[in-house]
Amino acid sequence: MRILLVEDEPDLGTAIKWALKQERYIVDWAQDGREAWEFLQSPDLQYSLAIFDWMLPNVMGIELCQRLRLRQNRLPVLMLTARDRLQDRIAGLDAGADDYLVKPFEMEELLARLRALQRRSPDLQTQQIQFGSILLNYTERQVYCQQGERQVLISLTHKEFQLLEYFMSHPRQTVTKDQLLAQLWESGSDVGSNVVAAQVRLLRRKLAEQGCSDLIETLPSMGYRLNPDYC
Repeated sequence: MRILLVEDEPDLGTAIKWALKQERYIVDWAQDGREAWEFLQSPDLQYSLAIFDWMLPNVMGIELCQRLRLRQNRLPVLMLTARDRLQDRIAGLDAGADDYLVKPFEMEELLARLRALQRRSPDLQTQQIQFGSILLNYTERQVYCQQGERQVLISLTHKEFQLLEYFMSHPRQTVTKDQLLAQLWESGSDVGSNVVAAQVRLLRRKLAEQGCSDLIETLPSMGYRLNPDYC
């Protein structure tokens, strides 16, 4: 799951990003509103949640909310701010924020509010997805292979889980290397050109150990997709 964090205080932004990554979120961190809007406008990035500071350089967090809602974008947004007056909380919610957290706050509360946003969002309520004999459970963060009457757990690293999740969320689409890089690695991260191929190879190996060797196809010069004959 990918989160856009927009916070211009370096120490706070660093702390929030670290906490989110411990919870296995993929995090893009923007330090001003203009940069955040560029992230939100990118066709290659799909965010599940956003955290906006109210007071930002160039474009305020409240304006980012308004822009999203004017474009009928339902991205769940948690607003962070030192403004604790009732009128400010009302203004933030009326601008389109889904929740409002006043600084200073405990990191445990921020994480709990993000989990609550996930539960309330109709786009994030799916608990599991299945493709053929492969079942991916979001709640448990586990993947199972159905073998006859029993389900066998497939032990995946976090990145392998994210990769399989992306494929299963786009079951009959051809996915390019660039799409996978953009969606599964943080923007600006220093990764090698062969990292996608290496991760796909590792994932295939673990799937093959459970009899699912044909699940992921390589389409030369195009990318990858889940084998449509597998279902």
